Amino acid sequence: MPLSDDQPHTRTRLPVGEQPSHQMTARQPRPVRTLLTVLLVVTLLVIAVSVANRGKPDRGSAGSGTAAPGSGDGTQAGAAATAPSGTKPVDTTANGIANGFPHTDQGAQSAAANYATALGSAEMFRTASRHTVVDTVSDPTVAAAIQQRLDAAFTAENNGRFGLDAEGRAPKGLTFVSRTVPVGTRTTNYADTATTVEVWCTGLHGLAGDGSTRPVSQDWYTLTVTMRWTGSDWKVTDFDRASGPAPVPGDQQAATAQQITDAVQRFGGFRYAR
Repeated sequence: MPLSDDQPHTRTRLPVGEQPSHQMTARQPRPVRTLLTVLLVVTLLVIAVSVANRGKPDRGSAGSGTAAPGSGDGTQAGAAATAPSGTKPVDTTANGIANGFPHTDQGAQSAAANYATALGSAEMFRTASRHTVVDTVSDPTVAAAIQQRLDAAFTAENNGRFGLDAEGRAPKGLTFVSRTVPVGTRTTNYADTATTVEVWCTGLHGLAGDGSTRPVSQDWYTLTVTMRWTGSDWKVTDFDRASGPAPVPGDQQAATAQQITDAVQRFGGFRYAR
């Protein structure tokens, strides 16, 4: 006989030991907590390794006790590093040009960069200032020969190609710009008493100002500087210039004549160190 739904229902409670497995209330593992614990341990390990390695000098860097090629040990230098070495610029000058460079490969590269800047300056277009530059950067034993060579190059005709008069003066109202900016240096033949350094440069040349027919333009070249250790400094014995390498011009709007004039008057030059 079927039971009516009105009949009371009976609930049976089993002993604790006989409860079905799906009713057990034991705590289940929590994957999220476990993952966070693992990440915390890994993070602490990374921090510990970083602290342990902090302060250790890089291999081949200055002060590491390992001589790099061409670092003054008498060996021929390879390609120069792309990053500065950390050597500070010298703090002495002669006629506005840095001098007193260290008797090392890095000192020679710094000297070559600074001398390239001087030899590519606007002062080279005027006889008196050119002689001062050459006397300052050259080995005294060859200074006269270099003077003669440059006097033959900086003629009135050459000045005219830059829009200058025979004395190297710019037209009234215009500013003559000739600046050399070293981009990198490379020693090609280092020895204790003599060295050859290639200086990759970019230069600015032209007349800045309204109405200029020779606006300031940029060029790229490599200046090869041969120097001799005179007992107290590196000095130039010869130099040669070759065009390039030049990068692809950027897509950038050229400044106005007035902007270039203002920049030339507001921004000074640098002393350079490897």
